[in-house]
Order: sequence, then structure tokens, then C-alpha cells
Amino acid sequence: MNQRATHIHILGICGTFMGGIAAIAKQAGYRVTGCDANVYPPMSTQLEAQGIELIEGFGSEQLELKPDVFVIGNVVSRGNPLMEEILNRNLPYISGPQWLAQNILHDKWVLGVAGTHGKTTTTSMLAWILEYAGLNPGFLIGGVPQNFGISARLASSFFVIEADEYDTAFFDKRSKFVHYHPRTAILNNLEFDHADIFPDLAAIETQFHHLVRTVPGNGLVVSNGREESLARVIKRGCWTPVEQFGNTDGWHIDDNEQVSLNGKAQGTLQWDLMGEHNRMNALAALAAARHAGVPVAQGLAALAEFKNVKRRMEVRGTVNGITVYDDFAHHPTAIDTTVAGLRRKVGTARILAVLEPRSNTMKLGVMKDALPASLKNADQVFCYSANLGWDAAASLAPLGSKAIVKDELNSLIEDIATAAKPGDQILVMSNGGFGGIHEKLLQRLTQN
Repeated sequence: MNQRATHIHILGICGTFMGGIAAIAKQAGYRVTGCDANVYPPMSTQLEAQGIELIEGFGSEQLELKPDVFVIGNVVSRGNPLMEEILNRNLPYISGPQWLAQNILHDKWVLGVAGTHGKTTTTSMLAWILEYAGLNPGFLIGGVPQNFGISARLASSFFVIEADEYDTAFFDKRSKFVHYHPRTAILNNLEFDHADIFPDLAAIETQFHHLVRTVPGNGLVVSNGREESLARVIKRGCWTPVEQFGNTDGWHIDDNEQVSLNGKAQGTLQWDLMGEHNRMNALAALAAARHAGVPVAQGLAALAEFKNVKRRMEVRGTVNGITVYDDFAHHPTAIDTTVAGLRRKVGTARILAVLEPRSNTMKLGVMKDALPASLKNADQVFCYSANLGWDAAASLAPLGSKAIVKDELNSLIEDIATAAKPGDQILVMSNGGFGGIHEKLLQRLTQN
């Protein structure tokens, strides 16, 4: 693609990833316009504040903008009227990840964070460590790290990116991350997910191996030493040094938060984050930052001031002694570790887990049999079952009377509020907006 192109028009601009590309392109001096089916806050407000013109819908009249290239998000499919006209007229188009790689990342030290879980949090930790160390990194993150207040920026020669295994575009079915060519690659974990595009775990492992193949010999692969799936990926061929974390041979953290590398003490992790998953995320971020030149002691000092990401165990409010949390967890493993982390924090206090199975994989019911075990640490479970293609009540039956399933949101909120008592912790888990349940629930709790 001609790097002299000065005007890009982004199809599907209001997604977190494409919105981030828009912001970075604008900062790099491009004229940026875009369109989407749902142009509404907060993304619309963020983009318009940066001087990016937004258009509602995908009408073919947008061709009159005459951009140098159309950047296509993976929300766009064949049949989209604007895309069809782009194809009919043989106009130049490119995927978001490829545009980013060719125009922004090509001269950067890219640090990519891949994995089924924890990508957003680990990417945020890593970006913050580099920022704390004065390296002024650019980043593109699938959430809003509270240390920065924004999800994307263009800055120095370092660039930290959330390396997603989801497909690139309707015309490029490779994982997004194969475009990024990281010098430092974190493989945080690897389980079966995205059942809408991957038939099995082996198919995802193949994509991860494509990523490993792109890391240079003077780079570093930071890999979760507890995951057999990642061991299989690396065994297929790796031409880069590997540092493992989570096992005693590599990066390790003990129950007293003491961090060690190859058996040598490195310092203490002092922070307020909950859960073993976050301790693992921290090890990965420390290892990657060290590769970029940040001493471990400085990385630990940075993590002591890390404020996490919005929607990661975020307290939304406390009413009558009842605390309501918002968390992005939607895969059974993430649900299990999130509930377990809260349990360690609150001890014997009651945990009311509220779940919306909303991801494509969850809607297909692929993970439904793993749900009861993932919720074992909760005292009561409330599940919102609207728009599911499977019987949530039957799947949660092993939990007995402690599980309540409703397909009507107000009825679910009423049941939660009726059950809640002072001292309870209400943990709401969804990868979507969940119908604004947090505010509605807090308002209803004022009547208790």
C-alpha cells in the first residue's frame, strides 16, 4: 500500500480496534473518515473529539469521499452495499491489521500480547511499565487502561499491541496477529474459544504457530509454562529465544508475591489486583518489559501503581453495604479465576455471580457444560438466558437451588435485589453492556 496515502475511510470504525486505528492514523497525520451501522457514544464521541468525521450506515454514496484507500473492519461482510460497490469499481481496500502493520508498525519495536484470556489487562500492564520507565510507548488496546484513559495512541519507537487471534477480514481469514511482526511476543495462554470461526483447539494452535514463525531471532517469546497447548505450539518450530513464566524454571511468583527468575529473587509484587490470573499476567508483562530494557525492579515499581482496565473487576457502586462489580469475564476459565480472585479478597462474604453468556462461543453453547464448575466459588448464581440457543437452566442444574435463570432482565434484577443482603458482593460478568444492569441494579438496591 502506498504510504503516501493521506485520506483513509474506515468501514466499521466504531469497534474498539478500528476506532483505535482511526485515532492512531489521525495522530500520524492522515485525514480519517469512517462509517458504521451503530454510531453512538462513547466511541462516536471519542472519534468526533479527534476531528474524525463519522457517517451512519454503509451507503454507497460514501464513495464520493474519494479516499486514497478504504480500510475494512472484520464486521464488514459480502453483501454490505458500500463494500460491494468498492469491489465492483475495483477501488483500493485493505484490512485494518494490514494497514496498521504497513503504515504504523513497520519501523517500530512491536510488543504483541496474545492469548485466550488476559490480553487486554496484560497489554495495559506492559504499556504502563514502559510508560513508567520513560519509554513513551504507543499502544492499541481492546479496552481502556485507567492509567492512560485512552485505548490507543501513537508515540515512540515502542508499540504495545493486543494481538488478537480472531480473523482479520472477510477476505483474510488469518488471525489479526500474523500482521504485526512483533519483536517481543507474549503467549499468555491458549484454550479453545471463538467457536464461530475455529473448529477445534488444534486450528487455533496453528494460528499461534504462524505468529511464532514471525518473531525474529533477536526477539523474545514469553510463554505460559503451564499450558500444554503452548508447549505444542513451540515444539512445532521456534527460531527465537523463549522465556517461560508460571513455572519454577522461568519466571515465578510465590504465595508471598515474591518474583523470581530462574530461581533468583527479583523483588516483590505489591498491588491491589486480585487473582492468580493477574499474577500470571504480571509475570508476562515483566518479562516482556525486561526484553525492551526495563529492569525488573522498575517493572515491579510500575505495577505497584497500575490501576487496571475498565470492566476488569471494576467497582460500580456500593448501596446498603452491597458492592456491585463489573467484569468482562465470559469464558468459563475466566469466570472461574475471576470468582476465585474475589473469593480470596472477601473471605466468607457471600458472592452473588450474575452472568450473561453473550460471546459467539457462549451463544453456540460450546462451553455450557463447563459453566457449573466455573461458578463453584459463588454462593448464588443468576444467569440471563435471553437469545441463547441452548437451555441455560438445564446446563446450570448441577448447581441446584443456588442457580436462578431468567430470560427477562427486569425480573432477573428483581431476583438479585431480593436475594442481596448487606455485606454481599455482586459480581456481574459479561463481554457486553448487559442492558445497563449495573446502574439498574444499584438503583433497585436503594429500595432494599
